[in-house]
Amino acid sequence: MGSVVRNDKCRTRWTAYQSGLTALALAAIVSGCAESGGGAVGPAPGQQPDESPKAGPLHSYAARLRADHAARVAAAERWDLEKAPLTPPAPPARKPRIGTREGFEVDDHEELGLPPVFTTVPTDDKVVFLTVDDGAEKDPAFLRMMTELRIPYTAFLSDYLVKDDYGYFKKMQDDGVTLNNHTLHHPYLPGLSYQRQKREICGMQDVVEKQYGRRPSLFRPPYGNYNKATLRAAKSCGVTHVPLWNEEVFVDHWEYREWDRELHPGDIVLSHFRGPDDWKGTMPDMVRTFLNKATREGYAVARLEDYL
Repeated sequence: MGSVVRNDKCRTRWTAYQSGLTALALAAIVSGCAESGGGAVGPAPGQQPDESPKAGPLHSYAARLRADHAARVAAAERWDLEKAPLTPPAPPARKPRIGTREGFEVDDHEELGLPPVFTTVPTDDKVVFLTVDDGAEKDPAFLRMMTELRIPYTAFLSDYLVKDDYGYFKKMQDDGVTLNNHTLHHPYLPGLSYQRQKREICGMQDVVEKQYGRRPSLFRPPYGNYNKATLRAAKSCGVTHVPLWNEEVFVDHWEYREWDRELHPGDIVLSHFRGPDDWKGTMPDMVRTFLNKATREGYAVARLEDYL
């Protein structure tokens, strides 16, 4: 009877797995089942050895998670991180409602149905989102680092900087990164007429669609500057969201929008495709600065698009 009870517990835990768990939590569950004899240590009464529950999907999934975690730990050591980055939770089944941050509105913002402008995603998940702008530096080591560590990020590209090597960003897209709009030439948009702003934004929509097969739904105005005409033009080009940022990370320091100079759940973090010509280091150095702080403070890095 004891074995039956333990098996029932593990079946309950399997139901919990199906509902979504972090890698480490699930690994702990499987370990607990194995230690208790609840399905991972030999067959139940009347069961043949080759029918042991350890051959079931929970055991296989947990083994894969343990292997993934070991690979991430090894990658963290290889890239000289303080600790392995934390695994983000599963994407929310119900996306949070994204509104414009107070003080960032333009006249008739809601009445005209203009895209929301925001710096933080409303969530209780202890996650932050990394976004990388422009496209000047095309460091292969950055691509390897992000792939090996499995860190999600979102790119905002300007055509005048990426057109000499569209292939670099295609590799990024092939690895699951969403490529978004940062205008054709990175101008100060409020200084332009509506039509010129529209050419900058819609023109970049066309470039991304031609080179990468899809029109972006996210747009970030250069320097974070915009006016009503900017948002009207963006909406006309198919943009649905205008994410800005709450922090900016460099190779050797952070900058903050908030007075408390702290990370918050759902914060959007900005960085750039830059290297030694502009920074005191490389893009992997920037990622190291970003991940060490986020991990140290208990934050995982999630994919922005999963929350929109």
